[in-house]
Amino acid sequence: MTAFAPDSLVLNRKLPLWYQVSQSLRASILGRTPDASLRLPTEEQLAAHYGVSVLTMRQALKELEEEGLISRHRRRGTFIEPGARRSTPRRLLGSIDAIVAQQSGERTTVLGHGAEPVTGELTEYFPDVPEIVAYRRLRSDGESGEPTNWAENAVRPELAATIDPADLERWPMTKVLRDVVGVRISRITDTVEARLADPETAGLLQVPLLSPILHYTGVTYDEDGRVVDVARIRYRGDRFSFTVTVEAH
Repeated sequence: MTAFAPDSLVLNRKLPLWYQVSQSLRASILGRTPDASLRLPTEEQLAAHYGVSVLTMRQALKELEEEGLISRHRRRGTFIEPGARRSTPRRLLGSIDAIVAQQSGERTTVLGHGAEPVTGELTEYFPDVPEIVAYRRLRSDGESGEPTNWAENAVRPELAATIDPADLERWPMTKVLRDVVGVRISRITDTVEARLADPETAGLLQVPLLSPILHYTGVTYDEDGRVVDVARIRYRGDRFSFTVTVEAH
C-alpha cells in the first residue's frame, strides 16, 4: 500500500460488491488526514485489500471518478482530487459503510452533549431506560465553512460512557459506535421526509425560517435487536437530495 491506507470492509453479499467497495473507499478519501498522500494504491493492491476482483475494483473506481473524487492517468496511476468534496445527491443501498460514507468528509463541531430524559418519540425506541445521552453536532462544508446540516444523536447511556466527544469531530457516530465502542450493528433504518425549518434549525443552518429542509432519522440496532442510537439530522434543502436505488437479485 501507499501512504494512503483505506479502511477495511466486511462485504455483504446481498449488495453489489463494487458499490460497497466504492462507498468504503469514498469514506476513506473524504475522511483522510490533510497530510495523507493523494496517490491511491494500484487497482491490484486495492482489489487484494478488499478481497474482490480487479474488474470489481475497476467499476468501484469508475464510480468515484464520475463523482469527481479521483482522477486516473495512464501509466501514472490514480490520484485523489485535491479539492475532492461530497456531491449533492446521495444514493442509498442499505450498507453500513454507505451510512458512514454519507456522513464523512465535512467539518464537524460538537455543540454539546449530556443526559436527557426519554420523552416524546424516543420512548418508542428506548422503553427500558429513563434517560439517554444526547449529542448535538453542526457539520459545515470543508472549503467554504457554510453549514450544511446539524445532527442530534440519542445514545444508550452505557454506550455513551465510553464515547470520547472529540472522536465525534473526526468521525460519524456510526463509525464511533462500530469501530471504537465495539457495537455489533445489525441494521439501520432510514427515514427521510420534507419539513420546514424551525427557529433553531434556521439559525444553525443560516437559512430563512420555514424554508424547506430534509429531515433524516436513522435508527441503529445492535445484534440483540436493541436500539443503540437514534440520529435526527436536518439537511439544508438547497444542498441535498436523496436517491434510493433498488437492485434486483
